[in-house]
Amino acid sequence: MAKIVVKSASDIEKMRAAGRLVGETLREVGKLIRPGVTTGALDEFANAFIRGRGAVPSFYRYRAGGPPYPKSVCVSVNEQVIHGIPGRRVLADGDIVSVDVGALLGGFHGDAARTFACGDVSPDAARLIAVTRECFFAGANRAREGCHAGDIGAAVEERAARDGFSVVRDYIGHGVGASLHEAPEIPNYRTAKRGAAFRRGMTIAVEPMVNAGGGEVDLLDDGWTVVTSDGSLSAHYENTILITDGEPEFLTLLEGEV
Repeated sequence: MAKIVVKSASDIEKMRAAGRLVGETLREVGKLIRPGVTTGALDEFANAFIRGRGAVPSFYRYRAGGPPYPKSVCVSVNEQVIHGIPGRRVLADGDIVSVDVGALLGGFHGDAARTFACGDVSPDAARLIAVTRECFFAGANRAREGCHAGDIGAAVEERAARDGFSVVRDYIGHGVGASLHEAPEIPNYRTAKRGAAFRRGMTIAVEPMVNAGGGEVDLLDDGWTVVTSDGSLSAHYENTILITDGEPEFLTLLEGEV
């Protein structure tokens, strides 16, 4: 089992800087999302924004057992759950757009995602976006000393189920730090085991992926894009969190976003 890395005070300051940059990138990309914009344009902006701050996009050329990821951020539209590859796709009115951003700054990564409404979305789509965000905060409330990774998953799944939504089980949250993906695993569903115990100084990415239909997903032939098996909409909300001796600290949330 991989060792959990507890961060030093110096490490945490660097992670705060990386997290703040990720939050700022998402805020600025969100301003660009409107009908007629291509997903590739969002990626180009994010790449320039991150590199302009002296950082490197965490996802560019990242490998997870298949081909290296070819872009700087992930842009997933409608039934695309995660890891959508930006390109020529033109956003349309009513789309929901999940943007996942990672940035490596000062030797440490920040990692976060948001789902944005493009133009006028349906009430059902708007509710999915809102509930996915609520799922994150339900889980994040358990990101404290004395709790376990499984407590987060149970809270996320319970909140999603209240609105008849399903959580994705094939992909989960994770530790984050000098490596983009570290121990421990952070599921978004109730598990038989409680999982890793949280200690102050741990940094984790909690990231509910919530589907309007069933929780089953498929991987497309590009080796990256994950879609809902039934074609239903999916939303994604993620933040990097620092475990403290009290309330969790959200490293990728900007002031006023909580």
